[in-house]
Amino acid sequence: MKTASRILGTAFFRAGYQVQDAPRYGAERRGAPIFAYVRASKEPINERGIILHPDLVIVADDSLVPVPAAGVMAGLTDNTVLLISTTETAEEWKHRLNLDCTILTLPAPEEIEDRLELRYVGAECAGAAACLTGVIAKESLEEAIRDELEGKPGKVIERNIAMAMEGYDRMADHKGLIEESGLPSAKEYTPPEWIDMPFEAANISSPSIHTGLTSVLVRTGLWRTMRPVIEYDNCKKCWWVCSGSCPDGAISVNATGKWTTSGCTPCDVARGSGRRPS
Repeated sequence: MKTASRILGTAFFRAGYQVQDAPRYGAERRGAPIFAYVRASKEPINERGIILHPDLVIVADDSLVPVPAAGVMAGLTDNTVLLISTTETAEEWKHRLNLDCTILTLPAPEEIEDRLELRYVGAECAGAAACLTGVIAKESLEEAIRDELEGKPGKVIERNIAMAMEGYDRMADHKGLIEESGLPSAKEYTPPEWIDMPFEAANISSPSIHTGLTSVLVRTGLWRTMRPVIEYDNCKKCWWVCSGSCPDGAISVNATGKWTTSGCTPCDVARGSGRRPS
């Protein structure tokens, strides 16, 4: 998604626009949601930070839609276009979400032999976005991909270009659908309604590591509270169960083809945790 935003931003720039593109994500860990924002304008862009009211939202993984932390639907308006890479239809998502905005879909493969093929979904999303804006030509899109993937093997670049053009063509019937909404006027700003909070004594308001709801007792994530131990008798030499729980580089494969840890301990795949590699 970070690369997709770079490709889209570079394509906008080649089309003569002022551009901002930036990713946002927390811990660099597989499976964590990642977001990327792109602003484009013919005028200098003075706005900074996240986009609060997007004209276009693209979701590359439809499992993130119901996840509150992903914030997929934050800031949507009736004029926003929501594009989802999914195996479901747009009508189904319209029914599920009950939104008044336009919902489009990119068909996602239900089953593929090589999971690495999913990495090209970013190029497909960038191509679809380029078409929906109505101001980016295919030539600019291809040049942007070559710019951003410079140094990659030729077959990887060509594969990304092919996927981007496929996404571009899929949105041909909706070309130019995105309308620039602009920033809200400062004259329409409404200050928030402040809530006066009661003053509490320090023994109530101060954090305590000895009371409930601390990291040890919260079962939604046990980072830094358990030591991961790989049970080699249960290891099946798969490539994704353990790697989905640890940051890049925390686990490697030894000469026998089995996983080894490098001393990083943020995951909860531990002996006795009930979540053993299999």
